[in-house]
Formats: sequence, structure tokens, C-alpha cells
Amino acid sequence: MPVARHESADARIIAHVDMDCFYVQVEQRRQPELRGLPTAVVQYNEWKGGALIAVGYEARNFGVNRHMRGHEAKEACPQINLVQVPVARGKADLSTYRNAGSEVVSILSRKGRCERASIDEVYLDLTDAAKAMLAETPPESLELVDEEALKSHILGLKNENGSDTKANVREWLCRSDADHREKLLACGALIVAELRMQVLKETEFTCSAGVAHNKMLAKLASALNKPAQQTVVPFSSVKGLLELLPVKKMKQLGGKLGTSLQNELGVNAVGDLLNFSEDKLQELYGVNTGTWLWNTARGISGEEVQARLLPKSHGSGKSFPGPRALKTVDSVKHWLNQLCEELNERLCSDLEQNKRIARTLTLHASAFKSSSSDSFKKFPSKSCPLRYGAVKMQEDAFNLFQAGLREYLGSCVVRTQGTHYNGWGITAISISASKIMPILSGTCSIMKYFHGQDKYVSSSKQDEINFIQDAPLSPSGSENYSELNSTEPPIEFSAEEATIRDSVSGFNQQEVKTNTRKEQNSSCATLNEAADSFTRETSPSLSSGTASCSVLNRSKPPREVHWDDSLDKSVIVNLKQQEQKRNASKDKGKSSILNFFKSRNTPCSPCTQKHNETIQNAKASSSAGGCGAELNQVELPKESFFKESTTNIEQIRQRREAWNYRIEDIDLSVIDELPPEIQNEIRAWVRPNKRPKPGSIITHYFLPSKNS
Repeated sequence: MPVARHESADARIIAHVDMDCFYVQVEQRRQPELRGLPTAVVQYNEWKGGALIAVGYEARNFGVNRHMRGHEAKEACPQINLVQVPVARGKADLSTYRNAGSEVVSILSRKGRCERASIDEVYLDLTDAAKAMLAETPPESLELVDEEALKSHILGLKNENGSDTKANVREWLCRSDADHREKLLACGALIVAELRMQVLKETEFTCSAGVAHNKMLAKLASALNKPAQQTVVPFSSVKGLLELLPVKKMKQLGGKLGTSLQNELGVNAVGDLLNFSEDKLQELYGVNTGTWLWNTARGISGEEVQARLLPKSHGSGKSFPGPRALKTVDSVKHWLNQLCEELNERLCSDLEQNKRIARTLTLHASAFKSSSSDSFKKFPSKSCPLRYGAVKMQEDAFNLFQAGLREYLGSCVVRTQGTHYNGWGITAISISASKIMPILSGTCSIMKYFHGQDKYVSSSKQDEINFIQDAPLSPSGSENYSELNSTEPPIEFSAEEATIRDSVSGFNQQEVKTNTRKEQNSSCATLNEAADSFTRETSPSLSSGTASCSVLNRSKPPREVHWDDSLDKSVIVNLKQQEQKRNASKDKGKSSILNFFKSRNTPCSPCTQKHNETIQNAKASSSAGGCGAELNQVELPKESFFKESTTNIEQIRQRREAWNYRIEDIDLSVIDELPPEIQNEIRAWVRPNKRPKPGSIITHYFLPSKNS
């Protein structure tokens, strides 16, 4: 149903530009010898000469119209030139006309907000351009008015005493005593005339236009005087324009609503609605529709021109009238494959040129039953998330057809293949891609931003951690963001490594693991080997599905690790097995989540003093915690700790770099400058919404709040 929108109190200048017999003009540009001759464009099928889809004005003078077929057009105009529309995959290919329409849109959009309504029609909001013209060069100051503007049709303008029409138009355009709205409208007429001439010069296409204060009136005006003309609708002429306009000619009144007005209220012209109050129309058709009808009768419309140069959807369809109806599953599948190939090409082109992705695939069909009481039942439309790729799209479209056919037939059993007739037929079928949205910039994980800081990633393993920005679409139609997979078992840190837990305190997102390369610098080899033993893995094992939390007895020196008697034996056995697997595969590379957060300083840079202070703070915090449940740590097997020498521990404490931060030191305003996906991820790290269960995620081991 139509929606009533409040009209702005400020004057608006809206134009509707409609191309003249556009398909014929495109063909005449391709074949200049057809210019000036009776011409029509026909469909590709040859039955009775094909259906006419566009008729040139030269042919219309002989009585040819779009309701005829090729043979009938030949009878009415023997010299007519019938041009067949291009064919691809057994159906009409309209890409030539779409591209030609894009040429026109690119020109018209230079002057104001542009909304592409179809292949050959455009809405323009010229309010700002008209205001600028009125301020800089008002019409009354013009010594010379463009000849094309003087050909404008001004509704309500009468020629008195047989005076020259152009002189009257000039006088109306250049009035100094006109009100502000009328002056803006005159500026709009001059701008539209200039644009139409520019379109003709650059594309060789003619177009007609309507200029008014809203979209509804501009649309009506553009059709009043064609071809290659323009019509202006002043406020004073609105009543005269709508008074005798047939109801069915008004947009959104050509269907059931218009029929209801004619049958129930006796309204045959839009002006007849003035006889009914707004309350009466609301009582009969509801508040919204009643208000819209009341406004329409008075030429009021608040619909805005949407800034849209690209189509909102893409579609591909084909009709199978009469005996050509599809009556087998195999024939339907064949044509669905053809339609999907065309649609996929257009979507891929849109993706490449305009960086847009479609989300939804919809199937529409018209069908009949040979023998049924409900033979006029509509074939249900079906939708699903769109997957890019012709094969995937063909599979989804066929599944949608089967689901619709089952519902249409009222049966759960539908043959998926076959060439025999099953008592039904398809007279039209189409698929469309909708919910097209632009691809957001930076559609990858936040870890992309830390990739440059990783100095230990082997070039041979680079592909394992790279994030793909233009990710392929999942079946749901959304982008997939690549994940880094773990190849090592998890290991927890001892109390000496409390600073690491402070380092990544707020991070509760995806687990990140990468392989490390062997250090070529011999001076840092000992340090890296010792550090890797503590930082090789920082995430809990996902394969076991559980994580155990227990108490580290810190009453002894940190080099001695005591196990809680309450530790579950099964967990110890599991950890031992994981340690054995780690030792067996240690030559395959070493990785750590901390590698992504290394400082830009060299690994051997002196950080001893700061690091020792962090360790002391961590120890104090750990002793204050008291219970194992609050420490949230997974115990290491004893063997893992006893393998580390005292010398290595001292080296790590004195020589390795420390990386830590405090949440309160983070400038949250920086987050707002990141892409939306990155913002959500960072905020989840800094301000987690929900306290995770102990041992459930990797950040459990690094939360400083657990130590307090």
C-alpha cells in the first residue's frame, strides 16, 4: 500500500527525465542508417514476428504500437524496420541498453542528487543547484535564454492574442515579481534544459522531462509532451493537472486500490477525490492510505529523491507462454542454469566495478495445474542467502524451485529429475539478487594490524597467517574472515611469567597461533630458545573441550612448582600427553600469541628493570588472590617446569623484552577511527561484556583482575 509522507515546508525542485523510445534510439545509434525511418525493437522469438518491446515515433505515426507483434506491425507499416534484441543463453540480453542508460545517468548526476528509477528514467533533486543559480545568476538578469528552455511547456500559461509562445515562456522564466518558489522552479527549468542538451551532445539520445516541486508531479509532467520536450508544473497549475487525470494513470492506483476507488466510490479522475474528507478516506482505507489519497488529490507528496546511481537489485527471467510452458523438472533446471549464469555474471561485474555484494537470492515463478480446483493458485516465491558462483547459485535456485513446487502442489514428494509430464506447467520463471550492499573497507580481523610487528614469522609460512580482505561469501551471504589455526598443544606459564598475563589482560577474542622461525642472529639464540619454552603456546586446548583451574602454591620460591592435591588426575594425564606431542613436533616450528604483540624494539633490547617490577607486582597480586578458582590457571605437568634450567630463567628475567599495558591508559577515541568490525573487536577486548567462565577461553590466563 502507498505510504503517506510529510512534505517539506521548504521548496524543492524535482525533475523526472525519461528517455524517448530508448531501445530504438540505442539501435539507431548502432545503425545510423535507421535514423528517421520507422523502427521497432522486437523480442528474439520468431512467432508471428516477435513481440514489440519498443516502437519509434516514426512508426507510431503509422499506427504501430507495443501491443502488436512483428507481423501486425508489418501490415500497419510495410516499410518498418524490425530490429531484434540481442540474444544470450536463449533469452533477451539487455546489457547493451543498461550500459547506454548508465551513460545518461553519469551526465544527469552532475547537477544534483540522482535516483535511477529504471534503465531509461531518472529522478533529479535540483534544489541546491537552483538555489545556487538564483543567488548567482537569477533568471531576470539573463540577457539571453537558452533556446531549448524557451521551448518549455509551462502548465497554465496561456497565449493571449496569438502572441509568440517563446516570448511568453521567456517572460514567465524571467519574472522579477514572482515568489521565491516560482523563481526556483524557473531556475530548475533552465538547468534541466541544459542537461538535456548535454545528454544529446554526448550520447546522441533525446529525452523528455518534467519539472515540479515533488516526484509525483514531475513524473506526470514528463509524459505530457514527448519527444525531446520538457514540461514545468507551477503550484497554481497542480489542480488543473490532476482534475481530469484518470485514476489508473496515477502511480500506485493502477491496481486493486484504483479499481476499488472506481467501483466503491465512483472515483474515475484523481480530482474526484477532492469530494471526500480525509476522515472519510481514512475510515474506508485506513489511516495511512486514507491520508495518502487525500494528499494525492491535492498534489502533495513528501517522497524524497534517493541518491542511487546503481540498481537496488539484479534479476534474470524468462516467459514460456502457451504451448511453450515448461512441464518437466529437467526443462526447468535447464533454464534455471541459464538464468543463474547470467545473474552471476552481472553480480560479479557489479562486485568488480562498484564493490557491492548481494545478500539474498529470490525465485519467482508463474505456474498452472492441468486438473485442479485451485488451478489459479499462485506459485510461492522463495528466498535464501545468496552464494556467489554460478554452480552454487544454480544449486540454490533449483532447491528453491523444488521447495516452491512442493508447496504449490501440496505434496512433499516432488521428482527431482525426469522428462515426463507431471500435471503442472511453468509459464514464467525468474531469479533476482537483492539486499545489495557496499563492501566495507578493512573487512578483516584486528590481527591484520599487528601483522607488521611480528618479527618471527617465517616467509615460508606467510600464507598461514595472512588475512584476506576480499573474503569469499559464505552460504549466508556474509563475508568470511580468515582464522589462524593452532598446530601446537597449550602450555600455561608459571608465576614468574605473571607479566604476560597482565600484557593481554582484556583480550577475549579469537585464538591466534603462528609458527616462528629460527633466529639467525647467534647473539640472541639462547634467549629465544629459553623464551620459547615459556611462550610457545598461550591458549587452552580446544580438542579436549575443557580447561582445569587450580591453585599454584606460591609459598615456595617461584622456581619450585607444587601441585595442588585436588588436581584431577585425568587432566594431568592429558597435559602429559600434550607435552609429549609438543616435544615430538618441536622441530616443526615454534609459535606464540605474544609474537603478534612484540614491541618494535629488537628482541635483545634491555628491559630488565621494568620487567622485574612487573614480575614483583604480579607476585604480590597472585599471593593476595588466595584461591585457585580466582587465579584461573591451568597447571603445567611437572616435567615441563623441571626441564627449564635456572640459568634460562635468569636469562629471561634479565634479557627478554616486556610487553604490557594498562586498560585505563588506552585512548578510546582511537578506536572510533577504525573500521566498524575492528571497533567491535577492540571494545570487546577492552571492556568485555560478560565475565568468561574459568578456563573457557585463552584470555583466562592473562586477566590481571584474576590476580587481584
